[in-house]
Amino acid sequence: MNNSEEYDDPELYDKEYESYLPELPLLIKWASKNPGIIIDLACGTGRVTIPLAKEGFQVMGIDVHKGMLEAAQKKSSSAGIEIEWLAEDCTDLNIGIKVSLIYTVGNSFQHFLTNEAQDGLLRSVNRHLEDEGMLIFSTRFPGAEELLQPPEEEYWRSYQDGEFTVDVSTISHYDELEQVQHYTTIRKYKDRHDEIVNEKRTNISLRYVYPKEMERLLDLHGFEILNVYEDWKETPVKNESYEMVYVCRKIR
Repeated sequence: MNNSEEYDDPELYDKEYESYLPELPLLIKWASKNPGIIIDLACGTGRVTIPLAKEGFQVMGIDVHKGMLEAAQKKSSSAGIEIEWLAEDCTDLNIGIKVSLIYTVGNSFQHFLTNEAQDGLLRSVNRHLEDEGMLIFSTRFPGAEELLQPPEEEYWRSYQDGEFTVDVSTISHYDELEQVQHYTTIRKYKDRHDEIVNEKRTNISLRYVYPKEMERLLDLHGFEILNVYEDWKETPVKNESYEMVYVCRKIR
């Protein structure tokens, strides 16, 4: 199954997300406690990798999507920042090093749609972490409001792209048996007369994991959960949360 349509246009991705960096303070906090190479799994175009490297940390970016990595490489080269970028499958990673901190942001955990893919990811992380090494990642909270989104087109947000206003809306369908939300994202490009001159549709599927399910999953793969937050500001998670940010330690 191709689940990468949202990432086939790295330039569009950066227009919409490059300036969004809520993760940085928490990652800097833990990076400061864990010297050495840091691995950014599913790094994309280096949205967080590059700013973290600018703070003086040695970061390695890994992603399966070569187009996103090429964009990341161009950006880091232009900024004069040395980062090693690797095109690898995060579910079967074997790069021969162990580090003290691995993170994945942007709710990338949800791209691993099956039990086998989740197991492969966590085995890969465990294999590349030193004893007591840290794993930090985020995933959307499977609340009723999140899962029961309407199957018809629903407006999300707008932004400016040069001379065009881009109205973004979504259509979603939740598969309860698979715990997977299937999204269609619709971008309508409007000119200064508010007329639609272009429309782009992309599809993506995201797996949701419930908190107790995540506890069992992480324990199974040798991780202790130190904290679960509802955001990257370290706010405690609650029933109305939109996101879960996990800070975990490898214990075996």
